[in-house]
Amino acid sequence: MYYLDSRIENLYRIFDQNERKDYLRLDLNENPGGLPQEFIDRVLAEVTPLFVAQYPETLHFTEVLAKFLGTDIQHLCLVNGSAEGIRYVIQAFTSPGGRIVGVVPSYFMFQVYSEMYGRDFVKVPYNEDLSMDINNIIAEMTDDTQLLILLNPNNPMGNVYSDEEFERIMQEAREKQITVLVDEAYHYFYPKTFIKYALEQEHVFVTRTFSKLFSMAGCRLGYVAGWSEGVKMVQKLCTPHNTNAFAMKFAEEIIEHPEVLNALIANFNEGRQYLIDALDANGYQHKGEAGNFIFIKVNTDAEKIVARMKAEKKILIKSYANVGDFGTCLRVSIGEKKFMEQFMNALLELDK
Repeated sequence: MYYLDSRIENLYRIFDQNERKDYLRLDLNENPGGLPQEFIDRVLAEVTPLFVAQYPETLHFTEVLAKFLGTDIQHLCLVNGSAEGIRYVIQAFTSPGGRIVGVVPSYFMFQVYSEMYGRDFVKVPYNEDLSMDINNIIAEMTDDTQLLILLNPNNPMGNVYSDEEFERIMQEAREKQITVLVDEAYHYFYPKTFIKYALEQEHVFVTRTFSKLFSMAGCRLGYVAGWSEGVKMVQKLCTPHNTNAFAMKFAEEIIEHPEVLNALIANFNEGRQYLIDALDANGYQHKGEAGNFIFIKVNTDAEKIVARMKAEKKILIKSYANVGDFGTCLRVSIGEKKFMEQFMNALLELDK
């Protein structure tokens, strides 16, 4: 008998990432500059026919990553981008109909996976000024809540939590036995991290990706950090050989050569500061630059600017509606200075 799961049939998805070649891509929080070509050439020069022919083995890179993070391998599970790890945490640590609490707007896959597995995703909205009152989060952490999802910093809003705020949330989670997932995809852009909770306490996970600052979105690599028994449960859901050998090779080379990572951070910081200064100098209001993205309130129609950027300037950006007192505004990924200059010149030409 033919069968189609109605949850999948009715799942709302948008697939809009095709035909983006030769555009300046400032819409999906990728690094528009990527890794240095000479670095890529050097890494690829070490690739042999056997490297390509054999299934990837994860132990060596997991040991490298554990040393880099100052932990042990039993606290880490490699995944095919952090989205895969998020999916497995939801699948393993919530039940059908189970209650998941998360802030909105946020990374859309939290809600997609919740709907995919028939979970009840409870939304905690932002305040009108785009701040987040943690009392609103705590109020939704009921006794029947199974999972709380937080981001540090949040995408797309860019808000962050103080140590005191986060500890209050964690105390509530411990008292009510709620598993906590903290997505730190934008770590390094905003260096404050709560990974110690995942490494030192039970029922706390942190997910990270190599797609953002590490500039490896095309390779697909991330990891889940957590207590050892929790990580084992995530590993049980992983498909065989789920991590790419090229991804692990590039990530290891970046970790082993801190000058590469430091250059990426320096280039990003220069570009972010240029963009903030340029926006301020031209009277633009902006918010949310804790990650590698920024909201910009424009003078004219944000949606028309997005369309004209693509058609006339070959620059891809996004518009967001109902962003507090910004209304409908632009959301732009931040990259190194030359790309921010290209975007800023286009904005000044089109937004008038």
